[in-house]
Amino acid sequence: RGFQILLTAYPELYRWFDLDQFDLRRFQPGATIWTGRGFCTVGDPLRSPRDIPSTVFAPIGSIPDKLRLLKLIASVRRGSVPDLLRRKESSTRARLQNFGFSPRIIERFFQPLFAGIQLDPDLEVSSRRFDVILRMLAVGESAVPADGMGALSKELASGLHEGSVRCNEAVREVTENAVILESGEELTGRAVVVATQGPSASKLLGLPDPGSRPVAAIWFDSTAAPIHNRHILLDGAQSGPMKNLAVLSDVAPSYAPPGKTLCVAAVPGPSALDPHLEDAVRKQLAGWHPQSRTWETIRVDVIPHGQPLQLPPLDPRRSVRLGAGRYVCGDHRDTASIQGALFSGRRAAAAVLADLQSSRTI
Repeated sequence: RGFQILLTAYPELYRWFDLDQFDLRRFQPGATIWTGRGFCTVGDPLRSPRDIPSTVFAPIGSIPDKLRLLKLIASVRRGSVPDLLRRKESSTRARLQNFGFSPRIIERFFQPLFAGIQLDPDLEVSSRRFDVILRMLAVGESAVPADGMGALSKELASGLHEGSVRCNEAVREVTENAVILESGEELTGRAVVVATQGPSASKLLGLPDPGSRPVAAIWFDSTAAPIHNRHILLDGAQSGPMKNLAVLSDVAPSYAPPGKTLCVAAVPGPSALDPHLEDAVRKQLAGWHPQSRTWETIRVDVIPHGQPLQLPPLDPRRSVRLGAGRYVCGDHRDTASIQGALFSGRRAAAAVLADLQSSRTI
């Protein structure tokens, strides 16, 4: 459920997947931004030189702002991910302000872009995580698999023994070397790894709740998109709860039947839980594109626990070993991303194997 983009620069992806098998469909570097009066384009001058003129004249900030953006990107490209996670920490907003960016470019560019990625409309998330994500955007591509994001989890599951995955089975309790289902059935093993979202892991293991950021995705069958390109469309005018819109069928034609257009509106943060969300987003879209009034809503996905909170101070390597045969992994133990989820899973697996090997030698 929901809308998610794969950042191909995540190093852990290449440990577990051959990305070529997913027939990745790539977004165009940069973004198209709604200013309240029309759309403008901000591109990546290194990867899309033809966007340089439109970027220079885009009314999202001053020329010094845009030069600072190039300087910031160069800064995160130079540092390794471990280096970035050791940098002086603040909120994302404070990081941008201290770098010298004006309120205009923060509100028109950074806020809608990173609200969609970090589910953080107020830019409160750790600046360390912001730097890592900006690096991923700068050195890699943004893409979706031709068969959907679910293709990644299906590929991971394909290596398991038949019958080892059981769906629609709620867990009531985790004990030493056992899982007790709501049905009362007990599953035993030499180790138990809890790989769930943060609140569920906290409840099962008695850990502090890491907090969550909600997100909603509204899917539309649109007769005509407001603009056709492979950019993410950002609301730089802050005209409503939707922070960005993707015309997914322009990026991945297989996502819609011939002659149809699939759009998805992303609403991060508390607004995602508004019972009148769809009406608010439709009103917002009508300001962008009057023909959106004819769009048909396909589905509304509301995800209360979209990402862990990760305010500063950020601890990106929280322990996965809890003792008594219990382990925990998930992006709430690392950085809130596919990279963090995969890496924490690998750390948990390594801990299990090391402990089981140690127990054999005692």
